Amino acid sequence: MRRFQFDQPGFAGAFADFVAERRETPDEVDLIVRDVLHAVRTEGVTALLRFAREFDRVELTEETLRVSADEIAEGAAACAPDVREAIAFAAARIRAYHERQRPADQQFTDDAGVQLGWRWTPLESVGIYVPGGRAAYPSTVLMNAVPASAAGVERIAMVTPPGRLQPAVLAAAQAAGVSEIWRVGGAQAVAALAYGAGPIRPVDKIVGPGNAFVTAAKRRVYGVVGIDALAGPSEIVVVADGQNDPDWIAADLLSQAEHDPAAQSILITDDSAFAERVAACVEEQLGALATGKDARTSWETHGAVVIAPLEEAPGLVDLIAPEHVEFAIDAPERLADRVRHAGAIFLGRYTPEAIGDYVAGSNHVLPTSRAARFSSGLSLYDFLKRTSLVKCDAAAFARLAPATIALAEAEGLPAHARSAAIRLGQPKPS
Repeated sequence: MRRFQFDQPGFAGAFADFVAERRETPDEVDLIVRDVLHAVRTEGVTALLRFAREFDRVELTEETLRVSADEIAEGAAACAPDVREAIAFAAARIRAYHERQRPADQQFTDDAGVQLGWRWTPLESVGIYVPGGRAAYPSTVLMNAVPASAAGVERIAMVTPPGRLQPAVLAAAQAAGVSEIWRVGGAQAVAALAYGAGPIRPVDKIVGPGNAFVTAAKRRVYGVVGIDALAGPSEIVVVADGQNDPDWIAADLLSQAEHDPAAQSILITDDSAFAERVAACVEEQLGALATGKDARTSWETHGAVVIAPLEEAPGLVDLIAPEHVEFAIDAPERLADRVRHAGAIFLGRYTPEAIGDYVAGSNHVLPTSRAARFSSGLSLYDFLKRTSLVKCDAAAFARLAPATIALAEAEGLPAHARSAAIRLGQPKPS
C-alpha cells in the first residue's frame, strides 16, 4: 500500500504515475487466444471438446455440453432457501430498476413536412459469460441476464466453465430467464458464442466478465458480435472523513481487493490519524478473510491512502475514473455532484459498494481501468438498438432534394445526386 500526501512536493506527478500503472494482461495472452478462436471457428464443437480435456480436465460429448433442463431444475432446487429468497429479492429489484430505463419510440413531423422518428427493438440473442473459477457468481447471472430479459431479448445463452454448477448459479439462471446453459469456458466459450460451434448457435452480443483470456477473446470477436466492455480488475475509491468507523471503511476497501490480486482499493481522507486506524483495521481483517491471500496482494501492490482536503476529492476521483466510489461523509452530494468520471457512486455512510453488487437494483457491471471517462455501466440500452425512421411526401421531398443534390455533387457522388434529381424531373447530373 502506498501513501500520498496532497500538500507534499511532487504529489501531482507521483499520483498520476500511480493511477496510470498497468494492471492489465500480458500481451502473450492475446496470441494464445488468437489460436483458440481460430480452432473453434474452423473445427467447431470438436475444438470445444478438445479444449475441455486440455484446459479443464473434463471429458464432454456434444450431448453433455448442454446443461439439461432437469439438471437446472434439480440444481436450483438444491439451493439453500435463504439464498433462493435473496436471489428472488435481488432479481425483482434489478428488473424494476432496469425497466425504468426503457426509452420511448418517437415520431414527429418537422417544419419541412418530413416525418421523422426512431424506434427501439431488443436484440434477438445474447450470450452471457459467467466465471466459474474463483467463486460461484449468481449475481453475475442476475446483473447480465435480468436486463436482457427486461429488454425483451428472446434467447439468452449462458456459458460457464465445466465442473460442478453451483445451485445458486442455477437458481439465478432460472430467476433471470436464461434460455440455455453450456459447459464451456475461457476464450473457446467466447468463440462458440461468436461463430457458433455444433449445437451452440451464434449470438448477436456477448456480455459478462471473465479472466484475461475471456477479455482478450471479446476484444478479438468484436465486430463479428457486439460486446459489453473489456473488463479489467475491479477497483474502488472510498472518500471518508474521520467520523467513520475505521473497521467499516477497511471492510469496504477489502470488498474489492478480495476479487483479484490485480484489484485496486484507494482511500482518500483528510484525517491522517484516521488513515492509520483504517490501515490497521485492514491488516487485522486480512488475517480473518478466506480470500485474504488475494486481498493482501491487491492491497499491498495496488492499494493507496491519499491524505488530502476533502474538497480536493472530486478532482482526484476524476483522475482515477474508478469503477466504484463511495462518499462516506455527511451531505455526500456536495462532493459527489462534482464527480464526472465514475462507474457508480455510493452516497453516505450506510451505502457500501457491496449493496450495489447485489441488491440495490443498479447494475454492477461497470467500466474499469479508467474507462468511466468515456463509457457507462451495463443497462437496458445494451440490449436494445435504435432504428431511425424517415418519410417524405412529394412536397417534403421537393424541399429537401435541392440541398441533397448540391451536397452529393460536391462530394463527387453522381448516383446519389441522380436518385434525388430524377424524382424532380431534372436533367441527369454530370
